[in-house]
Amino acid sequence: MEMSIVAGFWVVSFLLIMTPGADWAYTISAGINGRRVVPAVIGLMSGHLLATLIVVAGVGVVIARHPLALTALTLAGALYLLWLGVSLMRHPAAPEKAQGLDGSWNQWAIKGLCISGMNPKVFLLFLALLPQFTDPKGSWSIAMQMSALGFMHLFTCTLVYLLVGYGARAVLTTRPQAARVVSRASGAIMVAIAAILLFEQLR
Repeated sequence: MEMSIVAGFWVVSFLLIMTPGADWAYTISAGINGRRVVPAVIGLMSGHLLATLIVVAGVGVVIARHPLALTALTLAGALYLLWLGVSLMRHPAAPEKAQGLDGSWNQWAIKGLCISGMNPKVFLLFLALLPQFTDPKGSWSIAMQMSALGFMHLFTCTLVYLLVGYGARAVLTTRPQAARVVSRASGAIMVAIAAILLFEQLR
């Protein structure tokens, strides 16, 4: 693979990662909750990995051609995100709760997997983005090129989300009121994204 293609993909990938969304909201919430950043990020990255593997395997193209399957995935992801967002707004995470650590390691990881794995935007992103940065005449196969780019995205995404989670923990641990505000804002972001997904389907 040519370095210009790799560099171009990395820039686009990084800009997309730096755009706050449901993943950011969930990572910040995990940071406020104490030692839950790692399982939350692992869960989120598992969803991104799943999307990458689906696209590389060619299944993504098949699913994209079946609107009913894509609609079902969108509705399920939107409703789950809506439920999480409302729950976070009603019961915002706060530093003083870190002693009790709401939810187990596995629960935070599974929630992260569901947030990214059931988000059709993540899937469609990989479906639209990865093929654009492949070289049909390259020495690597298309599948290998998309796999390499996908893992590059996962590595960058993991570093950014860990920084976001631990940054939120460091900044908000001594500011319980600010932590509640940020937590409720994170929940509101999840609700807003879910509402947009639902509106797009109803329209």
